[in-house]
Amino acid sequence: MVTRGRAMLAMLLAGLTLASGGCALFAPPFERPTLSVVGVEVEEAQLIEQRFRFRIRVQNPNDRPLPVRGISFTIELAGEDLGSGASVNAFTVPPLGEAEFDTVVTTNLAATLLKIVPRLKDSTRPLDYRLVGKVATDLAFLRSIPFDQRGSLPIRSRAP
Repeated sequence: MVTRGRAMLAMLLAGLTLASGGCALFAPPFERPTLSVVGVEVEEAQLIEQRFRFRIRVQNPNDRPLPVRGISFTIELAGEDLGSGASVNAFTVPPLGEAEFDTVVTTNLAATLLKIVPRLKDSTRPLDYRLVGKVATDLAFLRSIPFDQRGSLPIRSRAP
């Protein structure tokens, strides 16, 4: 025989379980956005510190807007840790659309750059990159979206 107190406790626990899992049940499925590097420029290169401006594209595969509060990431170039970056402003990626933002990555890894510079001189092979981080959103049902994406950048020779 179940006492009234235990029955109330069981109902309370069942209600809490449904409430906490209910968001996932009622939240529409949301596909992860795709992030890619679309451009890199050297802003400043000194012996002690180097600054790179990265242009990042965010593609939204969903049929509803993606309100981005911020994006933070670390980046590797040619398999070498380069540094980290973040979006400065909030923005919204339209449904089935894309948006881009610029960010500056500062590094003082002269040894890493010594490994990357020879790759920059060989314009026949693209430069591989890896972005790892998270997208912070204003979505009620999905506050943070982790990502780990790879790609490659063509190296354009500046020589005529």
